Amino acid sequence: MTLMEFSMIPLDKGASFSPYVARILTLVDESGLDYRMNPMGTVVEGEWDDLLALLTRCFRHLEQESQRISVTVKFDYRKGVAGALESKIRSVEEKAGRSLKT
Repeated sequence: MTLMEFSMIPLDKGASFSPYVARILTLVDESGLDYRMNPMGTVVEGEWDDLLALLTRCFRHLEQESQRISVTVKFDYRKGVAGALESKIRSVEEKAGRSLKT
């Protein structure tokens, strides 16, 4: 499985991007992939091809109404590991000996 963290911002839409982020998150939610939103982006867990298809779907959605889009993406592939959205956090919390803000 792979984790993909991404943010996608239509740069030509003013100072507030939340309406566009909400629409992108609807597409993420509809994908059926497990995800977590954070203040700076969204982390999605899935198979490589599914993640790339989702990223493309989100881009094509914004492209319909924007002339300039900023996309930032990070991938973390680890063979044979599933459920990393939760397990990575639990592992760090165990080592810290306490719950951390997520």
